[in-house]
Amino acid sequence: MQTAESMVHSQVEETLYRQFGQEQFIVQSTADSILTLWVPRSLLSDVLRFLKPQFSMLYDLFAIDERTRQNRSGQPSSDFTVVYQLLSMERNDDIRIKVALSEPDLNLPTIISIWPNANWYEREAWDMFGVVFDGHPNLYRILLPPTWEGHALRKDHPARATEMAPFEMGPERVAKEQEALRFRPEEWGMEKASEDSEYMFLNLGPNHPSVHGVFRVALQLDGEVIVDSVPDIGYHHRGAEKMGERQTWHTYIPYTDRIDYLGGVMNNLAYIQSVEMLGGIVVPERAKIIRIMLAELFRISSHLVFYGTFVQDVGQMSPVFYMFADRERLFGIIEAITGGRMHPAWFRIGGVAQDLPEGWDTLIRDFIDFLPARLDHYDRMAMQNKMLKERTVGIGVYTQQEAIDWGITGPGLRATGCDWDVRKKRPYGGYDQFDFDVPVSHNGDCYDRAELRIEEMRQSLRIIRQCLDNMPGGAYKSDHRLTTPPPKEKTMEDIETLIHHFLNVSWGPVVPAGEASVMIEATKGINSYHLISDGGTNSYRTRIRTPSFPHLQQIPLISNGLMIPDLIAIIASIDFVMADVDR
Repeated sequence: MQTAESMVHSQVEETLYRQFGQEQFIVQSTADSILTLWVPRSLLSDVLRFLKPQFSMLYDLFAIDERTRQNRSGQPSSDFTVVYQLLSMERNDDIRIKVALSEPDLNLPTIISIWPNANWYEREAWDMFGVVFDGHPNLYRILLPPTWEGHALRKDHPARATEMAPFEMGPERVAKEQEALRFRPEEWGMEKASEDSEYMFLNLGPNHPSVHGVFRVALQLDGEVIVDSVPDIGYHHRGAEKMGERQTWHTYIPYTDRIDYLGGVMNNLAYIQSVEMLGGIVVPERAKIIRIMLAELFRISSHLVFYGTFVQDVGQMSPVFYMFADRERLFGIIEAITGGRMHPAWFRIGGVAQDLPEGWDTLIRDFIDFLPARLDHYDRMAMQNKMLKERTVGIGVYTQQEAIDWGITGPGLRATGCDWDVRKKRPYGGYDQFDFDVPVSHNGDCYDRAELRIEEMRQSLRIIRQCLDNMPGGAYKSDHRLTTPPPKEKTMEDIETLIHHFLNVSWGPVVPAGEASVMIEATKGINSYHLISDGGTNSYRTRIRTPSFPHLQQIPLISNGLMIPDLIAIIASIDFVMADVDR
């Protein structure tokens, strides 16, 4: 019997076959059941342009080095593969288009004319894998330094410093690096002067407090008016995807905490759900509800940081101290439950690290009873402030179509009137059991993006209260053989379980070969980990799709023509984390 999902897939396939011919496509089976089609390079642009009206968002674009992969049954021969994942919010559906490339000929046409947000994704694929996108206007390094040699995510590139020659910084190297940093406006697509004025160039960042991390925006100014703005990222890149292919499935969990480092265990959730899908692991109900409760606590924690710093950036000093005090109180609860604060790395494959401690319910009930009045007070103190409204209402506006074209998700998209929230549209991990609303605004400006996050905190409190009142009993971790690590208490029962525990902790589980990704509604938008297993104890390819990466691409669209103080408000309203951008 066909499911609704398979019927939608068959309809999409049918229209593609009718338009281009069935013989042009190869269907790949994946663990996440997303329709995955291989297409010839010569048809790529035509196929993507044909799909655009049905799948309006380019959700992700990335490459895979296939040269050492063993388990590729049913897939065409390929040295490198480029993957285009498209998202339809109207149909609530996805499709992956894959293109096989041989190592001597790593060329594809750019698709910037179809989806403008492909710009940075294509630069990243060139930077990390050496795939050339013909027609791209600025195909140069985006995450690695301009003087970097090689392409870091290729399998033959070293993964550890011990595999490389010792780093040296002699006079010649210093001169070379300094010259590479020289600012030349024409290389950034900027002119030095117009017919009637000479432009000024200003570096905002990468060490300016208002850019929220090591993030640089090169500004072309006519007086105080922004003529052009070019975001420059990569200062926080740490090779998180490379590390994901180096660590075992289990030992990579703490690394995920450091991606959106304000999202805590929510990062774990995006990763381990993909591992669990690959392994066929069913998570117990109690573990699901515990995960949701902790994830929503971290959503509140992240939004409190956003709220305080947003208000501070537009001129109010006091609110940030109040909001950080509330965050500290919340961290005390998280520490009592998990043993950690910002980065507890507490979720596990198959469940959570341990059961809830005695007294957890009292701590959480006190907090969710305490916070609503504080939020009401902040609203009067900050959001109703006349100065804040003058600085943010009608500033940094984009339409719903522009948001979709640029890959904007989360509150940034919902501020334009679109109610797409993964927790509602594709309930994961038990969210289908909860009653909550999805806040929506319609102006798409700085003020609405802030207001939505404040209302999301109230909705998170609703979800947490339901967790508190309806926490099921039972196991906090699955008894599946791939659960890592197995429940500690069972190791005392027999030697086989003890050996199993030892091997799963030291080597990690052997996850069946396959591909999977699971979207979650993270603090800043949609987050997912596309994981490829080659049937081993670690990931063959770890692709981290973060919301912050596409969000920063849109800065020129919504800031050009405004003034520098407006840009500060825009940057504050986006709510990004540079580790989430650079990975």
